[in-house]
Amino acid sequence: MYVKNVNGANQLHIGGIFPIAGKGGWQGGQACMPAAKLALQDVNENPDLLPGFNLTLHSNDSEAYNSILFRQPKCEPGLGASVMYNLLYNSPQKLMLLAGCSTVCTTVAEAAKMWNLVVLCYGASSPALSDRSRFPTLFRTHPSATVHNPTRIKLMQKFGWSRVAILQQAEEVFISTVEDLETRCKDAGIEIVTRQSFLSDPTDAVRNLRRQDARIIVGLFYVVAARRVLCEMYKQQLYGRAYVWFFIGWYEDNWYEVNLKNENISCTKEQMKIAAEGHLTTEALMWNQNNQKTISGMSSEDFRKRLNAALIAEGYDISHNRYPEGYQEAPLAYDAVWSVALAFNKTMQRFTEQNSGKNLKDFTYTDKETANAIYAAMNSTQFLGVSGVVAFSSQGDRIALTQIEQMIDGQYYKLGYYDTQADNLTWFNKEKWDGEKVPQDRTIVRRVLRTVSLPLFICMSTISCFGIVVAIALIIFNIWHRHRRVIQTSHPVCNTIMLFGVIICLVSVILLGIDGQFITAENYPKVCQARAWILSTGFTLAYGAMFSKVWRVHRFTTKTKTDPKKKVEPWKLYTMVSGLLTVDLIILLTWQMQDPLQRRLETFPLEDPISSNDDVKIRPELEHCESHNNSVWLGVIYGFKGLILVFGLFLAYETRSLKVKQINDSRYVGMSIYNVVVLCLITAPVAMVIASQQDASFAFVALAVIFCCFLSMLLIFVPKVIEVLRHPKDKAESKFSNDTGISKEDEERYQKLISENDDLQKLIAQKEDKIRLLKQRLTERESKNGQPFNEPVNGNTVGGVQFNRSTSTTLAQK
Repeated sequence: MYVKNVNGANQLHIGGIFPIAGKGGWQGGQACMPAAKLALQDVNENPDLLPGFNLTLHSNDSEAYNSILFRQPKCEPGLGASVMYNLLYNSPQKLMLLAGCSTVCTTVAEAAKMWNLVVLCYGASSPALSDRSRFPTLFRTHPSATVHNPTRIKLMQKFGWSRVAILQQAEEVFISTVEDLETRCKDAGIEIVTRQSFLSDPTDAVRNLRRQDARIIVGLFYVVAARRVLCEMYKQQLYGRAYVWFFIGWYEDNWYEVNLKNENISCTKEQMKIAAEGHLTTEALMWNQNNQKTISGMSSEDFRKRLNAALIAEGYDISHNRYPEGYQEAPLAYDAVWSVALAFNKTMQRFTEQNSGKNLKDFTYTDKETANAIYAAMNSTQFLGVSGVVAFSSQGDRIALTQIEQMIDGQYYKLGYYDTQADNLTWFNKEKWDGEKVPQDRTIVRRVLRTVSLPLFICMSTISCFGIVVAIALIIFNIWHRHRRVIQTSHPVCNTIMLFGVIICLVSVILLGIDGQFITAENYPKVCQARAWILSTGFTLAYGAMFSKVWRVHRFTTKTKTDPKKKVEPWKLYTMVSGLLTVDLIILLTWQMQDPLQRRLETFPLEDPISSNDDVKIRPELEHCESHNNSVWLGVIYGFKGLILVFGLFLAYETRSLKVKQINDSRYVGMSIYNVVVLCLITAPVAMVIASQQDASFAFVALAVIFCCFLSMLLIFVPKVIEVLRHPKDKAESKFSNDTGISKEDEERYQKLISENDDLQKLIAQKEDKIRLLKQRLTERESKNGQPFNEPVNGNTVGGVQFNRSTSTTLAQK
């Protein structure tokens, strides 16, 4: 082993700050300080590096290596500033400062420029440190935390995640990182659903993540806070196949198992392990991945063995991979010392080449020229260290690849590397997801349209079609037997109009069941308009025809009391139906032109699917036909229909005991009106109440319409069909086609006289035949006796029969 033989005057002094003790923050000095000692030893043993000089890391307790090693309790900027001042104001003068965590580096680097000192940070990742105007003399072997963000974006794009949440600790380093991440997410079209922050207790923040349905979560916090977050994750069940967490990669491998009792964490190690399973980490490469010799002559594996031995010598227990904090950053601290040595070496060579007579050992805090030379040398430094290729950007940031790992079965497995500069992702396809499927970035909400049950629709449509066939058959029956008196005296035209209205109403039942399962959303408004027009006009035709007949009965009986000879003309019935239909058409046409019906979706609360392995929720939707002023138009329609319903009910009640020859089915029409009124008064409000229940609403309205139509046809036409079947040869006489009243008893008496007259006609014919025979016999007898036969004129007896012409005439008249 070669050791330089130098005296005290040939020492190059640097100061170092290593956070070791305390609670909270980053305590990486535990492993980084032994790594720096190893580097200092290797540098001083290298004969080609800093010839004639030794590099000394100073401490205020004159420990080994003639150094000042400050054991700083956690990362507090105030304490860091105090240590810096002690280093600067206590001799000897320092050429450079080493610092650890971001908060201390921020304080030290911002002040060091006043003493023309270059600051090199081995554990600082804050993006804020990339500001050259604020930190003009800062370099760092630890990459900026923002180096993770392009990698995170790349992974989100790879797995198709476009919706993420952020959980951060309220520290400057994480705030700056999140700001950079938000900018990159916005540029990449990735939505940040929520950003939650906490100071020390993450309980409320983690609960808010659950409320926001966060699935892909980026966590930015120190390792102590990470353990609290992990425990709260377990309590809130924010783990498993539905969630993906991004953690920082510089935690130790067993970070979630240690110090649980000391930190008052209520979860067990097993629970912490369950919650940590499957999370991803991103971290700049801190260990050289190739087993090649570095500038120190060691490979990264050789360095690991030496470091482990040094940690054991320091009293750390590293069994079962339980490394002290800062173990991941130890190569950065080792390479930081090498960067300092190489920069000093290059500066000395430049002074020698320039023959300027300057020497590093003569540096003072006012020597800006030497400071600039050291800065230039550091800026151009590039070598292969145990952490990989060490080089600095124009902002003083470390240029490095990013490593992606995943925790699988309690161990971290490398998934790949990402080169930010070349935008190149090297992927090993070793990721493992619970459920063998990439988790979704949100709960998939499947919009399911609630439609009328197909069997129910088919059933109602079949009944309606049957009713339409029956109505058509009755129309044919009404026309075919129009000469029958039972048809003529019931106003067959009104009955035909009613049947057409029934057909239209039954067609509307089919339209009521046509929804999104049969037609597109674009065509749905057309169906809405058709429903309104067909149901309204069908009701007006069917009910209007019955209403006009009841009105005529009431009108006829009223006029008969004052003027028995005056009659109501049939055209008035048709005029009344036409008038009602005209009002209907005016309302519907105005409605459609001013405020047409449109498709409106009613949404319901999310529901769980019956069976699904996916993270899916069902969002039920129901189609409605509505216009902007829907209640106003429905009020007009219901008001008009309600008015004629109530008036028709009044007329039917007034004429309930009347029976007239001109309208022989007035009582049945009145009963049909009762039926329609009652069902309408029940159906309209109930249908509005159950409008959100598609099957119940359709079934209730359809059955009401079908029942009204079938009952009306049954009451009005079944008696007519029975009458025609009983008297198939019955025909109407013209003289009974007038409007004079006739009772049923008179009608029966008339039929009896007709029958008696037929019998008498037959008897007369028999008597005429007998008289003809008698005449023939008398003629034959006269011809034999030679005496003429004289026909009796006035009631003579012929052959024993008294015959009188007047008698024959009387019988005929009867």
